[in-house]
Amino acid sequence: MAMLGGFSAAQHKKGVSDGSGDMSEFVCPVCLEIFESPVITQCGHTFCLSCLQECLRPQKPVCAVCRAGLGHWTKAFELETLIQSSVSSCKGCGVQIGLSQMRGHTAACSKYQEYIDEGVRTTAQSQPAVISPVPNRYTFTCPYCHCQNLDQDGLIEHCTTQHARDTRQVVCPICASMPWGDPDYRSSDFFQHLKIRHTFSYDTFVDYSTDEQTMVQEALQRSLLDN
Repeated sequence: MAMLGGFSAAQHKKGVSDGSGDMSEFVCPVCLEIFESPVITQCGHTFCLSCLQECLRPQKPVCAVCRAGLGHWTKAFELETLIQSSVSSCKGCGVQIGLSQMRGHTAACSKYQEYIDEGVRTTAQSQPAVISPVPNRYTFTCPYCHCQNLDQDGLIEHCTTQHARDTRQVVCPICASMPWGDPDYRSSDFFQHLKIRHTFSYDTFVDYSTDEQTMVQEALQRSLLDN
């Protein structure tokens, strides 16, 4: 977690300045980069200001780490001072760089890019080939720009504000994740679809552990009782 914890400023500066320290205390859990204008939420987690602003976009914003409601945050002055005064080694080329300049350096460092590529390949090779049969129904990817990790409210708000004039036919990621969803069906009017089909959360009404035939039977039984 990107929290200051119980470490003192002197411990942070010494550990990072000699290139041997753990930099995780200085890394944002959202963008995975060195903090830029860090802020601390009321639940105790630290983010870049720009990353926190993304978390605040949904109607009911939550912390990206613990999912607690977001309502108050403060500037992390001590952490920002540490970043400005500390240096560490680039994991690619080994050059000592100030933490406040590390983002710019790693973006241009070819050795760092090779280090990241090798890490991705190693991780991919170590992962089992089994794909989970349970789809992700809690976060979605924008079907227009592929922006990721949007909850249902965030997806609706993002598409409405960023892509309202886009006339392309797209697959609804919410419907595609459902047991009855067709991952190849493209809505002719995606925004009208959002207004009609997704003004509520399916989690409130759907038991995902029940197969489709059982759900149909239960719906028929309820309709007979209502009559």
